[in-house]
Amino acid sequence: MTETDRQAAFLREMQTRFDRKVKENEIALLEYWKEQLDTATAKKPEGVAALQTQVRKIAEMMANRIRTLKRG
Repeated sequence: MTETDRQAAFLREMQTRFDRKVKENEIALLEYWKEQLDTATAKKPEGVAALQTQVRKIAEMMANRIRTLKRG
């Protein structure tokens, strides 16, 4: 196996690991926000105003997380 072949194999391995990690992070992120939405729907809000408040709270949490990630 030549040096070029070893480098190519290494790059494929690293790309595979990177893709797997990105997918795992995306799944974790979606599971977290689904849990937040499930919690909001389980509360069975009394009317549209209460539901809007819950949705705003979740949207605010998402915005805060986005700001945190952009800073880091």
